[in-house]
Amino acid sequence: MDYQAVLEEVAAYARPYAGQGQVADYIPALERVAADRFGIAVADINGEVYGVGDWETPFSVQSISKTFSLALVMAHSGTTEDIWSRVGREPSGTPFNSLVQLEWENGIPRNPFINSGALVVTDRLQTLTGDASTTMLHFLREESGNPDLAFDQAVAGSEAEHGDRNTALGYFMSSFGNLENPVPSVIEHYFWQCSIEMSCRDLAAAGGFLARHGLRADGSRLLEAREAKRINAVMLTCGTYDAAGEFAYRVGLPAKSGVGGGIIAVVPGRCTLCVWSPGLDARGNSVAGAAALDHFTTLTGWSVF
Repeated sequence: MDYQAVLEEVAAYARPYAGQGQVADYIPALERVAADRFGIAVADINGEVYGVGDWETPFSVQSISKTFSLALVMAHSGTTEDIWSRVGREPSGTPFNSLVQLEWENGIPRNPFINSGALVVTDRLQTLTGDASTTMLHFLREESGNPDLAFDQAVAGSEAEHGDRNTALGYFMSSFGNLENPVPSVIEHYFWQCSIEMSCRDLAAAGGFLARHGLRADGSRLLEAREAKRINAVMLTCGTYDAAGEFAYRVGLPAKSGVGGGIIAVVPGRCTLCVWSPGLDARGNSVAGAAALDHFTTLTGWSVF
């Protein structure tokens, strides 16, 4: 596969979509990013990375971090049954920060990729490691090969100042006994995780273990193949907020988006992709990013279907 040629064609197709949609203006630090930026990268299973456009420009990973926190919990737990007793695996059908379903379902979030579910996963990672956010940062540095990855203090501070809904989600779940650690600590680590800045290159490389059936960049095993499969499955059904069905229809790959404009996608056994363009649709997914991944699977014929 001539990845570079494919990415050039994908970028030419997707660039007209860059600038469409709206940036995440409810997080002031993200509102200042130009909506028309565009980059895409692909990392093959051997670790070679190719890219086009703004593929080496760092951006706030936001909810993409939820994929890595789930993987780390599954890797550290030894058994995954404990986390799946506290969070479901079903699409939500409601906005990613909704309180409504939690009341109906006794404080058990629908899946780990909505905000309430991610808080439960972060809580579990905090229990397992003692420092959920730093554990994730160190892991991402190692897998991406970029030792300079860091938290963005401005983004984390901005989220803390405007994070009342997430705090409410935390206290609501705590009232049902579904958090092990103090709510303020869980919220703080969650915001720090979301604030990590990475480029398309970094994220494509860091997500390679999902394409390699659980193997890390150094060849050691992070997850059993069946656990990597399960993460990919939940990404496919729940990874793009309440537009997962439409995304699966268009793209046909496991993916996780973030309101920073990034989307990471996995072709099991072949490669991992990351695309970034900050303009979001009404569901919170990158407009140009979804178009790019749609065109990539059309050109290559690669999907899980």
